[in-house]
Amino acid sequence: MNAQSIQQGSQEWFAARCGKATASRFSDVLAKLKSGGESASRKNYRARLVVERLTGKPLETFSNAAMQQGIEREPLARLAYEAETGNVVTEVGFFDHPALMAGASPDGLIGAEGLLEIKCPQLATHLEYLALDAEPAEYTAQIQGQMWILGMQWCDFVSFNPDFPDHLQLIVRRISRDDAFIAKLASEVAQFLEEVDTETKHWRIAA
Repeated sequence: MNAQSIQQGSQEWFAARCGKATASRFSDVLAKLKSGGESASRKNYRARLVVERLTGKPLETFSNAAMQQGIEREPLARLAYEAETGNVVTEVGFFDHPALMAGASPDGLIGAEGLLEIKCPQLATHLEYLALDAEPAEYTAQIQGQMWILGMQWCDFVSFNPDFPDHLQLIVRRISRDDAFIAKLASEVAQFLEEVDTETKHWRIAA
């Protein structure tokens, strides 16, 4: 694993991710229309990476009050997870894929084979997650992508909301590595990055 020991959310972290496809956006890479055409989210993400490569500057990321609250609650969620499971979490920075312009920033490493992915959603969303026995589908690509890039075997998906009663505040779901999904994901990410490369080269020549 090629890791950059930088604090997540720092200027250095944003710079390390600039122009690269990251696991948190792999769901956009996979997003396609029922007709087989390209979705708006995939097209917009490709354009974002092209702009970042052309300018060498990371674009600003949208944030609202709910997202900021989730960021602030993440350390509490990590402590709650450690207390509940007895696992020791090692906080990490950004991991580069060894060959592609892609990477991942898991919320922690657990031993030699495990990862941690934390979400701190609002009340209604946390309630939805309580009824699931696995991760929400919208995070599958992110979680499997992290296991792909870091070579890990499992990931504990955590949802945390301290406004719930004590026994419902923390959700932990163990997600195993899915090599079939990862093979498809790796192919899609490679194709997506080829498109980013082609478009970037086009605009550099045009300039």
